[in-house]
Amino acid sequence: MSDAQPQAGGAATAEAGEDQDAEEECAEPLPPVGRIADWGPADTPAGELRLVPVVPARDLGLLASWMNDPVVDAFWSLAGPPERTAAHVRGQLAKGGGRSVPCVGVLDGRPMSYWEIYRADLDPLAHHYPSRPHDTGLHLLIGRPEDRGRGVGAALLRAVADLVLRHRPRCGRVVAEPDVRNAASIAAFRAAGFRRVGEVLLPEKRAALMLRER
Repeated sequence: MSDAQPQAGGAATAEAGEDQDAEEECAEPLPPVGRIADWGPADTPAGELRLVPVVPARDLGLLASWMNDPVVDAFWSLAGPPERTAAHVRGQLAKGGGRSVPCVGVLDGRPMSYWEIYRADLDPLAHHYPSRPHDTGLHLLIGRPEDRGRGVGAALLRAVADLVLRHRPRCGRVVAEPDVRNAASIAAFRAAGFRRVGEVLLPEKRAALMLRER
């Protein structure tokens, strides 16, 4: 929408229109998930959370260290050299120009979690459940052991689901598919307002399908 007033002369109107067209041609297209870097912070009971899109050159060492934690590796299966984590992150970044946005979760200035926010309706997951346009999926790992097991994950999941629904007005549902063996993750999603609606058999796991609706 524009609040610009009508121009008095036809030539001026045409010139303004040409300028607007040029600006639109030069504007960066909006990624399918949105510009997460512009979503701003979220206040949570655990502190102020910011989602910072991953820059591999800056973040790979930290992410690889988290992936080598046995608790994380049990469900992410990315332990090993940094190149293994790098290949996974590159795969996320390569998904159709922004269909998945990997982020570092920064809580009160401390990097402490890894997120993947993705268009579930454009993901292979959509073949395994009755997806709807603009369904948005969440993956989360808590990297810092001291932040696990005390309700932090649930608080962050609730806050990020709120951010998704606030900044993606066409999204009616936030989707999650934790491994059915991951009782702690399922409990955190439930505490964040998600409900378990079934199970789906994915190539890499049997998952609990969980939804949080607008």
